[in-house]
Amino acid sequence: MSETDNLVLQHLRAIREQLDTLNQRQIETVQRIGALEVQVANLSVRIDRIDARLDRVEKRLGLIEA
Repeated sequence: MSETDNLVLQHLRAIREQLDTLNQRQIETVQRIGALEVQVANLSVRIDRIDARLDRVEKRLGLIEA
């Protein structure tokens, strides 16, 4: 019976190690996605500014109506 208990404990430890590894990877992935979201938001702001500047240039050149 003791060998069976040890075998079960070994399997449980292996499962726990795998879960710990998966949890660490998930945390890392969430952090990286968060960083990507910030970068995309910054790009969106920059694109909006470029769009506004382009509108002003087009108005000055008379390419679009004011």
